[in-house]
Amino acid sequence: MNLIAFTTALFFTSILAGFLGALTGLGGGVVIVPVLALLFKVDIRYAIGASLVSVIATSSGAAVAYVREGLSNIRIGMFLEVATTLGALLGAYLTSRITTHWIAIVFGAVLLFSAVMTFQKKNELPSNEPNKLGEKLELTGVFPSPEGDLAYTAQRVPLGFGIMFGAGTLSGLLGIGSGAVKVLAMDGAMKLPFKVSTTTSNFMIGVTAAASAGIYLARGYIDPSIAMPVMLGVLGGSVLGTRVLVHVKVSTLKSVFALVIVVLGCEMIYNGIKGTV
Repeated sequence: MNLIAFTTALFFTSILAGFLGALTGLGGGVVIVPVLALLFKVDIRYAIGASLVSVIATSSGAAVAYVREGLSNIRIGMFLEVATTLGALLGAYLTSRITTHWIAIVFGAVLLFSAVMTFQKKNELPSNEPNKLGEKLELTGVFPSPEGDLAYTAQRVPLGFGIMFGAGTLSGLLGIGSGAVKVLAMDGAMKLPFKVSTTTSNFMIGVTAAASAGIYLARGYIDPSIAMPVMLGVLGGSVLGTRVLVHVKVSTLKSVFALVIVVLGCEMIYNGIKGTV
């Protein structure tokens, strides 16, 4: 395959990845990294580097809209970014210490976890229970709902902070936004409303990805011939996905996406064990 054909195929595949990622909120990285590694036979570290660039681009675009609508909680996001950024630096450092086979196995396991998380019940209503640490750090906010503005306070802050460190490590190691793990921290542990969790996560993943992308760039793992078509494709696909989202039945969407990432996850684990990635 010549360079033009490779770039064209990569661009349209990235559009599909961005489209699927936007429909579920998990990001295009969960699709594009295994596709690059398994279908295009790209070294997984270069695939992760390209994915990080696309995560920065898509997060920056969506974050502005969510902040303007008042859904993202900037204070909570910046507090938790301390954990995710430290984790991202650790994850990026580990890429040179862990073989590509083990990276593939870990990636596959995270994909299977993400598939399970898409069917978990989410907190639609905020928790406004008193929490001394949450109030002291001012990790509070107001959630706009059809019934009016509802106040909420972050719960179990240390647990959420710890999970966020793990999410950042996975992001730096695997080149994905780790949206499923971040939403687990904010929605499950800290009891924030689901829309606040997802939009704040989207605001955070760009910063997390930027922290680890610098290390990948310094090590030469970001190849412009791969990263550029991936970034443009995922960005275009995510814009299309957000427009289609309002017209798609959620249950059908979850089932299709879960099937796709389960297949990719199993393939990554299988190829990692075989040593072909």
